[in-house]
Amino acid sequence: MSFRPVKRIIESRPTTEGAGVKLRRAFGFGETREHDPFLLFDDFRNESPGDYLAGFPWHPHRGIETITYVLAGEVDHGDSLGNRGTLGAGDIQWMTAGSGILHQEMPRGDAHGRMHGFQLWANLPSSLKMTAPRYQDIPGAEIPEVVDDDGTVVRVVSGDFWGKKGPVEGIAAQPRYLDVSVPPNRRKVLPVEVASHAFAYVFAGSGSFRDASQPFGALVEKGLPDGEEIFIRDQTGDRSLVLFDSGDDVVVQAGPEGIRFLLVSGRPIREPVAWYGPIVMNSQAELRQAFAELQNGTFIKQSA
Repeated sequence: MSFRPVKRIIESRPTTEGAGVKLRRAFGFGETREHDPFLLFDDFRNESPGDYLAGFPWHPHRGIETITYVLAGEVDHGDSLGNRGTLGAGDIQWMTAGSGILHQEMPRGDAHGRMHGFQLWANLPSSLKMTAPRYQDIPGAEIPEVVDDDGTVVRVVSGDFWGKKGPVEGIAAQPRYLDVSVPPNRRKVLPVEVASHAFAYVFAGSGSFRDASQPFGALVEKGLPDGEEIFIRDQTGDRSLVLFDSGDDVVVQAGPEGIRFLLVSGRPIREPVAWYGPIVMNSQAELRQAFAELQNGTFIKQSA
């Protein structure tokens, strides 16, 4: 057994998307190798309706899969194939854009005006870039939940974990997508497939992600001019993404208020990425073709 060391901790940054939705982005529209097969991760949390009601009007996707997980409020969605629906608190939508789809997502807050959810983009390998689009809409009640003896709670969206299998299936990256809550001051070891890239996104509480050889909650910095050592607080808090190096397990030590995070892993595709906006292909020629088809009306390959 080998514990995964922390490669980097990234604080999500404010950005604006869609028709003016204010959100936080942990990664996206940059170098993809460290997160492969994942391309982008957004946290759209807001308590001011004016910052999210404009939503994400009609826009295209090709060559990727989008995963939307709602914690508070609702998201109305529709697409060019005639699909319509609403995602509520606890629900998941896994959309395979494949050869091309036009869709929109319009958020609405809860009774208190709060909206909170996440969107993750996963890449498709070249062999599936032009596959038929499809949806997997999963009500929150169908997502299995595992409760450990120490009070740790894990919702299993996709993949196998602790004897439970998530309802989202048939995904190219073979991902595991978990919503993990660890009680205050508890230490937890969570298995991750060794061949997968993995990250955690903290969205409530705080804690430390360390390997077995380092103290929890602190790093020791040596080699100062006076020969002393200093301890640096190393609590990972709200809206921070923890990118892990290779290994079998992730170790988390919850802080005094506990910690809740998404633990996401998937097998890297390791193919060239040609990316512009919501379309991700393998070459610039394929990218140019996609945008030419958008202009001449041949982008959609599947009829409603």
